[in-house]
Amino acid sequence: MSEVFRKAEVKDIERLVEVTYAAYALIRELGLQWPAAHADYPMVLQNMEDNECYVLEKDGVVVATVTYSTSGEAKVITDLPFMKWFAVDPSYSNQGYGGKLLDWVEQEIIQNLHGHSQVTLATAQKHPWLVNMYERRGYEIILEIDTQNGDGIMYLLRKNIADYAYSGGVLNQA
Repeated sequence: MSEVFRKAEVKDIERLVEVTYAAYALIRELGLQWPAAHADYPMVLQNMEDNECYVLEKDGVVVATVTYSTSGEAKVITDLPFMKWFAVDPSYSNQGYGGKLLDWVEQEIIQNLHGHSQVTLATAQKHPWLVNMYERRGYEIILEIDTQNGDGIMYLLRKNIADYAYSGGVLNQA
């Protein structure tokens, strides 16, 4: 049972569409206007071309993905690094793969590769469990935004990743 963390490649696009679209089913049900909720081949390709998209592969199958935004759309709100398009294949959910991928991207990409001590992401107030999940992972709400697009209140959350020790895939607050 091997796990591989890596940057997504063009060969992964079809699987990334499947994983992202399936993972964002609740987002569509909630009526949130998130681009990832309507992921298709051209959108995923554009996301990969404009940003850094990472995956966790289990036994050769992509089970989770997250994007480190380098395209700058979050720069309107913050100069801090921004993650988006986080998705875990629902058939692999609640097994820790999403957390492992987030830990790896926070430590290896955001902190070690790019030299940032903090990272941000956004989610909706009306989502039934994402806010709590991110808060358990050490994120704190730093801004409430109403984009007036029908999504309601959106939260920008920040994590000071320098306060965490990452070892063996386990996150420990320092």
